[in-house]
Amino acid sequence: MRLEVHLHGYLELCEGVSKRQVETALRPLLEYLDVENLEEIESLEEDQPGFQYNKREFGLEICCTLEVGGSFFAAMEGAMNGVGILLEEATALEVILYHADGRDESQLIFIGPSAAAIQDVQRRRMAEDLSGLLRRHFNESATNEVLKLVNDLFRREVSVQAAMEETEDAYTVQVPGHSGRHRLH
Repeated sequence: MRLEVHLHGYLELCEGVSKRQVETALRPLLEYLDVENLEEIESLEEDQPGFQYNKREFGLEICCTLEVGGSFFAAMEGAMNGVGILLEEATALEVILYHADGRDESQLIFIGPSAAAIQDVQRRRMAEDLSGLLRRHFNESATNEVLKLVNDLFRREVSVQAAMEETEDAYTVQVPGHSGRHRLH
């Protein structure tokens, strides 16, 4: 089954990361799309730049709509696994799935150089989202109480994750289209 997927985000690369390194990291996605380099990735939407490497700022801007099949998410997982270690800090890549029946489904892929960095950006993103939602209905004290609980939950998760990582060298990324968490090496 084919569907359209829109990818949107900005990946801040470590200083000195070359375009060649980015393309090597993204190789699973490039192979899936049957292209050799970033310039060959063409969005279905003319006004979207696709994948743009910024040499001066050491960044990768992603704004691209693609027609994909079922194995796309495995290719994305491999690509994000590869590019994660090249990032200055963890970030979220927005993925919007456009289903044939007209439904849109928005998800985030969290990418980063380490499990701790990924969990921190997940925690910050959740705190921002919850804060905005809660402040519409509750006072600042009640909102802060919930945010403290969320931060505590993340601290507990980090402790569990750290114990797991002592036995294996991997980190966690949530990939749309797959249920649960996936270990990326």
